[in-house]
Amino acid sequence: MAPSAAQQPPLQNVAPAIRPRTGPGRGTVLLLSAAVGLCVASNYYAQPLLGTVAGDLGMSATAASLIVTVSQIGYALGLVFLLPLGDLLERRRLVCGLTLATSGSLALTAIAPNGALLLAGAALTGLLSVTAQILVPFAADLAAPHQRGRIVGTVMTGLVLGMLLARAASGALATTGGWRTVYGVAALAMLVLTAVLHRALPQLRGTAALRYPGLVRSTARLLVEEPVLRVRAAIGMLAFACFSVLWTSLAFLLSGPDHGWSEAEIGLIGLFGAAGAVAAQLAGRLADRGLTTHTTIASAVALLASWGLLLPGAHSLVLLIAGIVLLDLAHQGVHITNQSLIYALRPDARGRITSAYMTCYFAGGAIGSALAAVVHARAGWTGVCALGAVLAVALCLVWVASIARVPRTGSRELWSVAGAVFLGASVLALIAAVLRLAL
Repeated sequence: MAPSAAQQPPLQNVAPAIRPRTGPGRGTVLLLSAAVGLCVASNYYAQPLLGTVAGDLGMSATAASLIVTVSQIGYALGLVFLLPLGDLLERRRLVCGLTLATSGSLALTAIAPNGALLLAGAALTGLLSVTAQILVPFAADLAAPHQRGRIVGTVMTGLVLGMLLARAASGALATTGGWRTVYGVAALAMLVLTAVLHRALPQLRGTAALRYPGLVRSTARLLVEEPVLRVRAAIGMLAFACFSVLWTSLAFLLSGPDHGWSEAEIGLIGLFGAAGAVAAQLAGRLADRGLTTHTTIASAVALLASWGLLLPGAHSLVLLIAGIVLLDLAHQGVHITNQSLIYALRPDARGRITSAYMTCYFAGGAIGSALAAVVHARAGWTGVCALGAVLAVALCLVWVASIARVPRTGSRELWSVAGAVFLGASVLALIAAVLRLAL
């Protein structure tokens, strides 16, 4: 029997720290993980379809490549202008409204009769795909403090898998029914997701006492007011820059004379990124145990050492794959640890904190991609690995500088991180020396 009106639970409009600490059920966590995966996948369906779409709509290759560009621009705008709304509006209604709108933008893409409408649909889908980044702090809000890292890690696993599987699903559907089928099925999936989320998620109202313009302005102020956010945003930016340097340059290496892979074979290498899903789970659980320092140190060392494996990967597929797996593990380890820490700062501002962090994170990816293209053209794979190693060292230095300011435990942690950086650099130098002697 349904409870009476007097027994109905009130709308959750208080800070998460004083909510009941039972946390969401496993089904809710898995639903959030699946929802995040579907939302982020919306931005990746186009990548294997560019040639087919260009031929069907009479677009040039350059115009077709703009599909990816406008999606990224839309996503960047969404990080700045949509994410802060999570601190202002009722969260379930906001999420469902955005997923419903995403269904519409995907449908527009599916029926687009020309390139202009297709690009409009792609830009709108990119803007709305930041719903995934609204769902992550939603999960953090629902979680009890002792389980927040694990739940965020589980939800982020969905994000990693969504990125990986989107391309494969897109290619399979396009082979069966054409590229429009991909977007039609995706639109239907988002429509179903909207109904499920509306039925399953609890109401959760934002508590920010600001109007929207002030809300957006306050996002930038958080980077000034919160040192942990500032440091973790810088670390996340450098970690994602390393990630982008690798994946921007990898196609050039694998399609070159040393490997000679086809486009389909190059696409399969992305499946090794599934290692990031494992790292997301592990990093989340370690964060719940208060081991964020250890996780950051281990991830920073792994990030640096991965470039020592990737360098000889130009001539060894085994070492290349090992380096890819290690880098993905390290990148996700840093990212999940960062999120676990920043979500503990200001429960009333998690939307804006996510906006500030993810804007810096996304900027790091863009900078890494741009640098990788220039460096690869001038110095090849060796230059790319040197660039990645420099970025990894910069990440370690940011971490060392941040903990050096902690008066009581900073000294001990400083030596730990300095030792870790030295160890990582030694591994890198050793592999480089062995490679030099072997060649």
